[in-house]
Amino acid sequence: MKQLTRADILENKDYLQIRNQRRSEMIELKKKRRIQVGPRISFTFENRETVAYQIQEMMRVEYITDPERIQFEIDVYNDLIPQPGSLSATLFIEISDSSQIRTVLDSLQGLDAPDTVVITIGEDKVFAEFEPGHSKEDRISAVHYVRFLLTPDQIRRFLESQVEIRIKHPAYTAVAALMREQKEQLSSDLTRQ
Repeated sequence: MKQLTRADILENKDYLQIRNQRRSEMIELKKKRRIQVGPRISFTFENRETVAYQIQEMMRVEYITDPERIQFEIDVYNDLIPQPGSLSATLFIEISDSSQIRTVLDSLQGLDAPDTVVITIGEDKVFAEFEPGHSKEDRISAVHYVRFLLTPDQIRRFLESQVEIRIKHPAYTAVAALMREQKEQLSSDLTRQ
C-alpha cells in the first residue's frame, strides 16, 4: 500500500473545515475494521485512510505546524500502513476501570510472545509480529502495533476461508471469527499496491 507523503496531509486550518465529515467517515470505516476479541482486547486494522486520519488528529490536538515535525509524524505513522501481503493493526487492551489498569496490564505480561496472538485462515496460522518497545520485563503497554505476514496462498484463500483471530495467554483466551464484510475490508489491504 502506498506510503503517505506531505501532500496527503492537510494544514490544520484546512483540516478543521472538513473534520466533522472526515470524522464521520472514519467512524464508519473503523467499525468495519475493528474486531473485538474477548472482553478486553480489540484490533483496529489500519490502512492508508486510517493512518492519515491519525496524523491529522495528532496535528490538530498537539497544534503541530512545523514542517519537520509534520514529516516526522508521517514517517512514524507510515510504518502502520500494511505492505502488500500483510495486515497491520493497532491492538488495544481495553480497561474501563482506572483502578484496574495496573492489575490487568500486569496479568497480560507476555501477550507479545511469538505464539500468543494468531490469525487462522482455515487450518493455517499466521502469528502476530509485535512492534518492539511496547513492553518490558515488568510492564506492558495498553496499545501495541502488530503485523501479520501472509503467504500468497493464504491471501488467495482469505475471503473464502474461515478466518479467526485467536489469543491464547495464561490470563486471557479468546477467539473472534471475522465476518464477510471484515474479510472484504482486510482482503483489499493484502492486495492493494
